[in-house]
Amino acid sequence: MRKASGMSDRTSQMILTAICAVVLLIVAYPLYYVVVASFSDPYQVYAGKTFLFPSGFTLDGYKAVFLNDGIVSGFLNSVKYTVVGTIFSVVMLYITAYPLAQKDLPGRKALSIFFLFTMYFAGGLVPTYLVVKQTGLVGSMWSLFLPGGVGVGNMIIVRNYFQNSIPHDLVEAAEIDGCSKLRTFFSVVIPMSMPILAVMVVFSMVAYWNDWFTALIYLGGKGSPLPLVMRNILIKSSATASQAATISGGYAELNKLTELLKFCSMIVAALPMLVIYPFVQKYFEKGFMAGAVKG
Repeated sequence: MRKASGMSDRTSQMILTAICAVVLLIVAYPLYYVVVASFSDPYQVYAGKTFLFPSGFTLDGYKAVFLNDGIVSGFLNSVKYTVVGTIFSVVMLYITAYPLAQKDLPGRKALSIFFLFTMYFAGGLVPTYLVVKQTGLVGSMWSLFLPGGVGVGNMIIVRNYFQNSIPHDLVEAAEIDGCSKLRTFFSVVIPMSMPILAVMVVFSMVAYWNDWFTALIYLGGKGSPLPLVMRNILIKSSATASQAATISGGYAELNKLTELLKFCSMIVAALPMLVIYPFVQKYFEKGFMAGAVKG
């Protein structure tokens, strides 16, 4: 009997590996290019002379960024907002998703529709600002968290994880043994949901770390986070006739510094998240796939 023709497993594996390597290069190179460009002369970058290594090596961009007085305070503000906001958002997701995962919850369907409605229909920027203002949150860091404390999309992922990955029999067994619903939640549900917890922590951290628009609207320049500080530095470095006259080299030198700041600000703002992500990647992948299953 003749063996069916086709590629061997080894050949298929080599082809898939090659495809994955090409995709990795396509995805990773833009980030690598920004890193290289941040250490290069902007004119050589735009002349196409920068590819794999810095051309015209310089640290002027990073010096201009870190010599700014607002960088340290902005970094500390971002850390504070990210930590507090992540804790708040994850707690809100859990106390919202877990009840909705219980099939015996009265009004469960109506509550789910209510949350889904908010995903597709929102009041807009001006009504939201008026609500935040009337509640006295403008100027407070809580204005960054309370208006969007529950991300409905994330809540649905967490709810599906509770429904599909935590055996209902185990929860019932804990309650039969005398555990209250609160103790069951803390002693059984939370320890078994660490993968999805890691996913939500990453989602929230990235969202709060990169958020500058909310701070621009509600904080009024007080307690600005790092992305907003970086934005202000970039705006202030924009070339004008009056600025160019005060800088050695005039307009050309100021324009060079402005272009260099663009690359450096990207790296400074993104670096903390790039450092943290590898430590939670395995939990992120496992939890996201489990939570994405339709319940």
